[in-house]
Amino acid sequence: MAQKLWEKSVHVNKEIERFTVGRDREMDLYLAKYDILGSMAHITMLESIGLLTADELSCLMEALRQIYATAERGGFVIEEGVEDVHSQVELMLTRRLGDVGKKIHSGRSRNDQVLVDLKLFTRAQIKEIADDTEQLFHILMRQSERYRNVLMPGYTHLQVAMPSSFGLWFGAYAESLVDDMLMLQAAYKMCNRNPLGSAAGYGSSFPLDRTMTTELLGFDSMDYNVVYAQMGRGKMERNVAFALAGIAATLSKMAYDACMFNSQNFGFVKLPDECTTGSSIMPHKKNPDVFELTRAKCNKLQSLPQQIILITNNLPSGYFRDYQIIKEVFLPAFQELKDCLFMASYIVDKMQVNEHILEDSRYDLMFSVEEVNRLVLEGIPFRDAYKKVGLDIEAGRFVPVKEVRHTHEGSIGNLCNAEITRLMRQVTEGFNFSRMLAAEQALLGR
Repeated sequence: MAQKLWEKSVHVNKEIERFTVGRDREMDLYLAKYDILGSMAHITMLESIGLLTADELSCLMEALRQIYATAERGGFVIEEGVEDVHSQVELMLTRRLGDVGKKIHSGRSRNDQVLVDLKLFTRAQIKEIADDTEQLFHILMRQSERYRNVLMPGYTHLQVAMPSSFGLWFGAYAESLVDDMLMLQAAYKMCNRNPLGSAAGYGSSFPLDRTMTTELLGFDSMDYNVVYAQMGRGKMERNVAFALAGIAATLSKMAYDACMFNSQNFGFVKLPDECTTGSSIMPHKKNPDVFELTRAKCNKLQSLPQQIILITNNLPSGYFRDYQIIKEVFLPAFQELKDCLFMASYIVDKMQVNEHILEDSRYDLMFSVEEVNRLVLEGIPFRDAYKKVGLDIEAGRFVPVKEVRHTHEGSIGNLCNAEITRLMRQVTEGFNFSRMLAAEQALLGR
């Protein structure tokens, strides 16, 4: 059985070990590739300050690249008795290279090691979330343009209110994603700072070159103060969780609308048949299960910031084992949101719109405001026009003119989709993922 990095002469009680390790072996598999990347940068720096020879560095880098390839293929495992990903990587190096493998931990602690792993993992996941969100954005924009002239009822208090359009409805969710992406970009920039070299939170007596590891890993800058670098554990996850929750909130609201509009009582949209399920007893049913599950999953994701806050909000500065529990709720959240984004993109792209909604007389009264505005344009004071139309409705004399002539920015006749698309492009360009990607490829020798 492998000895733990911290273990000396006293062996820990097995039940204590089970409790303290918890799900860490499972969770650390998310971090394997990134632990290896962090080690590559760290040992490159160690060689530059004389703690490794050039030959030792060459051997270690080659072995780490092989381990990375194993992790990339999904073949990396944390063996029974090995505490975490850091221990597993060091054990694999020691088996291959002997004592040289034991040198990679000089100048760092598992504290700053997991910090850098989490940041490298998170920024890569943010890129995937950003890509998937941008894809959904463009699908919504296409649907907005496709159905820009198809009118539908707008609602307040779930009462038929005023004319809206599918151009507005699809476009509204697209613009919501722009703001969500801006939050994601802010979270990325806070995440993309290097904590490596802070060790256990108080630095090291070795002459570490933290600028070098920052550049090697493609971070924008470092977490300069070593105490703050450790204090960032939990804070980074919380900030990112708020950004994920913002996207989830947009998806949840859209899923609710789609489920409601797909029902027979509305009949505004038709979801693709392959995305609905049947009933075991009612042969006519086509249930919008995918969007219902999307709604539930996204509502659960919106609880993520609060879960992280409740784990961390009463901790003083310094490291505590409490942080380990964050991984259990944080690391799997990205895939859950990516699944929801994929499903939303698939369904919205194939969603069909009812172009004859307004033939139903139940929606006639939504044109009352249009009639009031027409009278005002003829010179009648607004309050008088409002009263006249109201009395006509009460008397059953109101005859709707089912046309709208909205021309101001962002209205039915002027959707501003080009402007919304330009906003999204500015946000996506602001991430600057290329620096991250180039650094990682350089470390891997690709």
